[in-house]
Amino acid sequence: MAEKLKIIPLGGLNEIGKNMTAYEYGGEIIVVDCGMAFPGDDMYGIDCIIPDVTYLIKNRARIRGLFITHGHEDHIGAIPYVLRQVNMPIYCTRFTAGLISLKLEERGLAKTTKLITVEAGKTVRAGKFTVEFIHVNHSIADSVAFAIHTHMGTVVHTGDFKIDSTPIDGEVIDLARLGALGQEGVLALCADSTNVERPGYTTSERAVGQTFMRQFQGCEERIIVTTFASNVHRIQQVLDAAAAHGRKVAVTGRSMENIMRVSTELGYMKVPKNTLMDINKIKGLPKNKQVIVTTGSQGEEMSALYRMAFSTHKQVEVGSGDKVIISASAIPGNEVTVSRVINELFRKGVKVIYDRADMLHVSGHACQEELKIIHALTKPRFFIPLHGEQRMLQIHSGLAQQMGMDRNHIAIADNGTVIELTAKTLKLGGTIPSGEVYVDGSGVGDVGAVVMRDRKRLAEDGMVVVVLPVSAHDGGLLSQPEIITRGFIYVKESGDLMKELQSIALDAAESVTRRHGRDDGELRGTVKSAVSSYLFKSTRRSPMVIPVITRL
Repeated sequence: MAEKLKIIPLGGLNEIGKNMTAYEYGGEIIVVDCGMAFPGDDMYGIDCIIPDVTYLIKNRARIRGLFITHGHEDHIGAIPYVLRQVNMPIYCTRFTAGLISLKLEERGLAKTTKLITVEAGKTVRAGKFTVEFIHVNHSIADSVAFAIHTHMGTVVHTGDFKIDSTPIDGEVIDLARLGALGQEGVLALCADSTNVERPGYTTSERAVGQTFMRQFQGCEERIIVTTFASNVHRIQQVLDAAAAHGRKVAVTGRSMENIMRVSTELGYMKVPKNTLMDINKIKGLPKNKQVIVTTGSQGEEMSALYRMAFSTHKQVEVGSGDKVIISASAIPGNEVTVSRVINELFRKGVKVIYDRADMLHVSGHACQEELKIIHALTKPRFFIPLHGEQRMLQIHSGLAQQMGMDRNHIAIADNGTVIELTAKTLKLGGTIPSGEVYVDGSGVGDVGAVVMRDRKRLAEDGMVVVVLPVSAHDGGLLSQPEIITRGFIYVKESGDLMKELQSIALDAAESVTRRHGRDDGELRGTVKSAVSSYLFKSTRRSPMVIPVITRL
């Protein structure tokens, strides 16, 4: 049987987030990225969503390493959860390693995890794979693409990227190496599809720095800037603008403080001399000499900006005389929470700058023309669009076809699809277990579809508990059933309904106890059915009904 290279997406297809892809060749496996996704509004109590790694657990002895493209949560967020089930060495760049180390220390996994740092331009041998790290631009420092070399051929896995010809750190994407790989021959290209709907080119990060300079010029208010904590280059530009205008900078928000510490220790951020101040001390300065950099660009309830807006921040009280610059666009699904924070800031008399037209934020993902450049340079035989919802994958496929690629050489897959490559063929093989695993507190995977359905029902219609006091001697009812409700109705204003419920429950219970006496299962079922049916007829609602039998 001819040897095949298998590419198995475990996350990141038909969705935004939880990016993870397995590569299998010659009986060995490497994994690229290990991300999480944020829960939807209907996922009550869920902290985050991670990929289903059942296949990796089953084949853990064949795994040779986990390779990380960059340090965003949708690429590293699942690492602490997955490592508890599959311990594998992690290969990544220095800044990414710094962010992963924070997670491992928090979860007590630092001592048991092998974390190897690799510079862009270097290669790593992992069993039958040789993985080459190629520098790319993105909205976080030290991002890389991978050239995954096997005897079958080379796969270019872009990770998240853009082409920025004026990056803040001066390190442009290594287009020369991608072009050289194209000359040598690329078997397959696996590319980021996030911004494929946007024509043209993504604006350089440097444009945001110019906006900061403009906003700081002649400003008499205290300036509060919120952005993604991981965007080190954005924070660097805030520091530079503050220093240029004689302002001091304080940082608040746990993730922002952590990133500042890691990025300065590793040399990815250069803080202008005498610019940083403690958040408690900066308050003594005139407002036009203060800048606060904070978390909360997505309106997260626990974030520093949210606490400022709703007057629960211990150190910062906002009002007139403050200017808040929101230097981020709302992630799809977060628009309502961001609007709530902006409205509250306006209510307090704060000047809020959030218009996207003002170049307060630029994307870290490639638009159509940049994607075409990567296709043109790498000249792949086969193409697999990654990182995107269905429409994005389809549009990216169309873009590749415009570049002259045969539709039969493009694989639009689902998570769990096994894509099989030989030197001349591409086909979709079988599937492996895949999907979503919910993380709730310390529980991983113990909340499934049934629990989520119950939570949704409780959130929508509430709960009615029917307590049935039953004689341990003869199984008869000792007194009227007690009705307890939560999230259904306000009992004091619904006396008639409660009395009717008691009566319905009593009749149903007595019909069973007269016939069967001690059969608890039938008693619960009959009472539940009668109460549920009555409630729906009278209120058009379906609360969760829980009969509780107490034997006395």
